[in-house]
Amino acid sequence: MNRIKKAHAVSANFRFLKIIPRNWDWVLLIVLAIGIRLFASTPAAVELYYSQGVYPFFSGILRSLLNWLPLSLGDLLYGLLAFVGIGKAVTMINRLSKGNLHREYRLAVFRKLCFIGLTVYVVFNISWGLNYNRLGIGSQLALQPTVVNRAELDSLAVGLLYQANRYSIQIDTAAIVQFKNKAKLFKSAATEVNYASFRYPFLKCRIGAVKPSLYSYLGNYFGIQGYYNPFTGEGQVNTTIPVFLQPFVATHEIAHQLGYAKESEANFVGFLVCKEASDPLFSYAAYLSMYLYAQAILYQVDSTRANQLRSQCGAQVQSDIQTLNSFYQQYQTPIGEFIMQGYDYFLRANEQPQGKHSYSQVLRWLMAWVRKNGWEAL
Repeated sequence: MNRIKKAHAVSANFRFLKIIPRNWDWVLLIVLAIGIRLFASTPAAVELYYSQGVYPFFSGILRSLLNWLPLSLGDLLYGLLAFVGIGKAVTMINRLSKGNLHREYRLAVFRKLCFIGLTVYVVFNISWGLNYNRLGIGSQLALQPTVVNRAELDSLAVGLLYQANRYSIQIDTAAIVQFKNKAKLFKSAATEVNYASFRYPFLKCRIGAVKPSLYSYLGNYFGIQGYYNPFTGEGQVNTTIPVFLQPFVATHEIAHQLGYAKESEANFVGFLVCKEASDPLFSYAAYLSMYLYAQAILYQVDSTRANQLRSQCGAQVQSDIQTLNSFYQQYQTPIGEFIMQGYDYFLRANEQPQGKHSYSQVLRWLMAWVRKNGWEAL
């Protein structure tokens, strides 16, 4: 009798092992995931062997294969995934209502979710995500971004606004209208990046597969101006946002394609491309975007000074800021804030502890650039 009880006890203690599959595909995924984490812990190795080695070759091929498609394959795949996910959720709710969620079914669902999660993690990192762990633009330009103090922030805001005002008067209506043509926008963005690669050779790369997002209107509710699809290598631009921002957004997404995963670095690369662009609309888009980051942070530190500086905006800059504010006010919803909170967690999980505020961390890069090259380089 005691032996039987002990046998049952042992069986109960090891029953949890049933949730662990014994397939080789699981072993392979787990080994790859551990290997990725170990490799990612050495940024110098990631920079040399992945960001400057495997990734440019792989991503260049991927963009070449998908560049001819007029639509974003990544958007289509995400849409299909959402459709399948909703269907699975409905099935789960239906089974729950009928009391059919037995233990074996729950374990099967748990195993499947773990397998999918591991697969996505491995594919995401191999296809692009390891770029979060590279040395990046700081190593390439010998920059050390540090905290921007109050006086530096004020000077940055003044300098950026000066440039935004200067370029705003160089743009006529015809120049803005031409960029409503999406093909023209993306071709010009690629041209400006190629032009910038003569000054910054590390930007030299096969560029392509920058496309309008199929979910642009939906993205407005979440404040999304563009995004990069790490699984297809496509850069999506929200072409419903005001035209005067789109050139900078396009170069930001190209920066992601080039392997600059962190948002602050992609912003800084976009700024370097646009600041000396042949088309003044690119320069204006970059300086206006950077000024808005500086203005927002300055307002948190000293609202009186921020308002004083705001009054120095030129007529076109004032008009465009008002247009931008009005544009986003019509899309504000609680759901949008909820989605952005999820995106905040994603950024924090990928080497960006500032979360959704990582974009404004570009000011640290700008200030490091100024400290090295002087205010005239801004």
